[in-house]
Amino acid sequence: MAAPELRLESSIRFWVLLPVAWIALAVGILRLRVAALLRGSERELGWREQLQDTQILARSRHLRENGRFLTYRGFLMRKHYFNNPENGFFRKTKRKVQPRNPLTDPTMVTEMMKGNLVNVLPMILVGGWINWTFSGFVATKVPFPLTLRFKPMLQRGINLPSLDPSWVSSASWYFLNVFGLRRMFNLILGEETAAEQNLLQDQFLGPTVPAPPDPNKAFKAEWEALELVSHHWALQDVEEQLMSQDLRLAGMFGPE
Repeated sequence: MAAPELRLESSIRFWVLLPVAWIALAVGILRLRVAALLRGSERELGWREQLQDTQILARSRHLRENGRFLTYRGFLMRKHYFNNPENGFFRKTKRKVQPRNPLTDPTMVTEMMKGNLVNVLPMILVGGWINWTFSGFVATKVPFPLTLRFKPMLQRGINLPSLDPSWVSSASWYFLNVFGLRRMFNLILGEETAAEQNLLQDQFLGPTVPAPPDPNKAFKAEWEALELVSHHWALQDVEEQLMSQDLRLAGMFGPE
């Protein structure tokens, strides 16, 4: 006999689902505001340069790996932007490298403490309060089936082995909102908060693309690697290949 389908009471939507989402949104906005106040303009400028260097190196690497799909003129335009001997980015850009040791530099220890204060402390306090206040509530259900491996992630605070893994508890619903409201923060606070939010997530989860320790050496190595790349257009004979493929298909499925 099949188990009866679980149905949520409509009041859970107004007393659990929406309040938890609003709390996550308010805490996220407050967290970004506090982080902007704690971080000075000089630190923000240095971090923006570090982010720009990482993105420029990634763009150059993509050009080397996928430049064959561009036209010859398009490839040369992009290569000229990076490797022009007179005003190319890798030629004219020089960064000031200041090696920092966390054991001897007190500012790094202060920044780490600020990052933990802004990221970890609100998440622990608010998450613990939501887990205590809305303990045992099933808030919502994802619209697709999931395996049993998702139960520890989506059903925190609920110990029901027979419950479908698609159901989401109140505590898990809060953490899903914490990590899923990036676009909402950008709409409310503006696009300039995207960089601040990425920095906070890098401090908490680790950077997705690590920045080079010495940008000048990385620029020189990337300039040399890009100079050795020659353009071979991958779509040179694509029309003839498609035409020959159409002829083969017409011969296979045509009338005998």
